[in-house]
Amino acid sequence: MKDAEFVRQLVPELAQDYEEAKGYVGDVPTQALLHIRTLAHKLTGRLAGDKLSFDSPNLYDRIEQLNQARLIDVPTARALHKLRGHGNRGAHPEKYHLTRDQLQTLANKAIRDCLSLFEHLHYKWRRQPAPEYQFDATATLPAKELCYRAVMEDDADAQYLLAMSLKSKALMELEQEQALADSTDVLLPVQSDKSFAKAAYWFSLSAVHIPEALFEHGVALLHGYSSAPDPFAGEQAIAEAAAKGVKEAQALLGYFYLVGSECHPKDETKAQTWLQQAADAGNIEAMSNLGVLWYQRGEMAKAHYWICRAAREGFANAQYHLALMLARGEGCQQDLESSEYWLAEAAEHGNLDAMVERARHMLNDDSAFGSDLSKAESYLRQAIRYGHSVPAMLELSTALADGVLGRIDVVGAAALLSLARSRANPQESGIVQVLADSLQAQIDKVLPLTTDREQTKALKRARELLA
Repeated sequence: MKDAEFVRQLVPELAQDYEEAKGYVGDVPTQALLHIRTLAHKLTGRLAGDKLSFDSPNLYDRIEQLNQARLIDVPTARALHKLRGHGNRGAHPEKYHLTRDQLQTLANKAIRDCLSLFEHLHYKWRRQPAPEYQFDATATLPAKELCYRAVMEDDADAQYLLAMSLKSKALMELEQEQALADSTDVLLPVQSDKSFAKAAYWFSLSAVHIPEALFEHGVALLHGYSSAPDPFAGEQAIAEAAAKGVKEAQALLGYFYLVGSECHPKDETKAQTWLQQAADAGNIEAMSNLGVLWYQRGEMAKAHYWICRAAREGFANAQYHLALMLARGEGCQQDLESSEYWLAEAAEHGNLDAMVERARHMLNDDSAFGSDLSKAESYLRQAIRYGHSVPAMLELSTALADGVLGRIDVVGAAALLSLARSRANPQESGIVQVLADSLQAQIDKVLPLTTDREQTKALKRARELLA
């Protein structure tokens, strides 16, 4: 027996979802992870049976309702939340700073985690261990087959999947290119532009038949994947996709009305309508922005409700915002311990502001839970690499100069201040200068006293960087 047959025997209604998810692992891992999240959503319905009616389409809420009703045990709840988390990363791999190899590794892990859950459920339901089965690693959709269907058969589904794969590849290439831009003087080849252009082409073909592709086509026009950006045509396509029920399009259209855009002036009433529609359908970005809308209106309890829902679903921006609200007691009781928890969650899920703030806590507050100097340094370096964060540069420079990380690195500290000076805004520039003057004074004090040749060399190099 192979793994697909094991799944079919246990949960026949989910067999197709499992096989499709597995089929995408090799060449479209983002789709594999999204299919796993869909599978987990459907599985909650099977677990509820006729004993529970869900009051929300939100996967997190459904898992928690099952848990509270004691229809699932703790291992099942944890496994479902793990699959939910995999799906969230598949939806936005660039926000989690994942490379393509990491994304494929994650997709493979998600398949294995799914099988582990089914083995556990087999024992729970049938009171006997799962039968032995062989994992068929070859049962994936070959890239050549996908391309053949897209090109030779004009298959809209294949064209859309091919475009999604290329878009995911382009986003990760772009992030790597941006991260390396400040770390080398060598002009690196730009690969992302080609990948974006290819994605735009296949989105344009499949948009005629697939509403989700129409939304992606709109995004491609909006951002200029293959030519100059065309905000009018892009927003028009997104609005058409929203009208066809694409929740991602509804969420983005609601955001347009929330902040104002090229074609959609600010309109809180329309923003609320579209964001509510998308949020009710389970879109976590819409939940977060709906919370922002209520926050702007001063309706803190409603803001907390929606931001909390998005945070529980794993949306890093909402987790960071929730941490701030808990710290200030906005819309909720002030709870500094919970605030720190959500700050840590946001940092782990890739929010760069949260990374900087969490690192500050770990470096400067001995009572901060989970203090880890190496993790703090990692957070700061990620914020510098992916967000060019001046506050992160200043924090890490200070830590290196003062030996907070267990070593003193004046060259590294000076290099960070030099980089910060080139990127600082007027307010930050004053802080950079104060820190540079302080480090310069430290170097001037130590340099005449040292007899160590390497230390002298390092101090002189640091001084050059500060000049």
